[in-house]
Amino acid sequence: MFTACIITVSDKGSQGKRQDLSGPAIAEMLAGAGFKIKHTLIVPDEVDQIQKAIINFADIEKADLILTTGGTGVSPRDLTPDATLEVIDKQIPGMAEAMRQNSLLVTPHAMISRAIAGIRGQCLIINLPGSPKGAKENLAVVLPALHHAVEKIKGDDSECASP
Repeated sequence: MFTACIITVSDKGSQGKRQDLSGPAIAEMLAGAGFKIKHTLIVPDEVDQIQKAIINFADIEKADLILTTGGTGVSPRDLTPDATLEVIDKQIPGMAEAMRQNSLLVTPHAMISRAIAGIRGQCLIINLPGSPKGAKENLAVVLPALHHAVEKIKGDDSECASP
């Protein structure tokens, strides 16, 4: 069973002024897909705190998957992709592209998402939107590929194509 950590990025959430609805929604979907939720955390929209959380969950806690929710847009305080880019080893652009493509079927605002996906060590990291609806819709797009992606990141050398 793969492990997952969820980081909610929200100034108001970290101050207790807003209930985190996205983190629990994501946790429920991941648990339904066979992931064990190892940790959840709410941090403010601060690059250093986002990075610290990602690094801790990837390097110390050895999570297989980290999902962030929030801070993926173009507002001045939307810093999650910037923080993530600085701590990953490689990007996986196809995941972010697939999420945006699917979201465009729902809202034209999807084209201003700056969400990214990438790898740090042997951990897959994906940025999701902050709204529960957007987070669930985007996670649903990549969910079918998560187990395979994590297996490959961890070194599985079996063939990807069906015989």
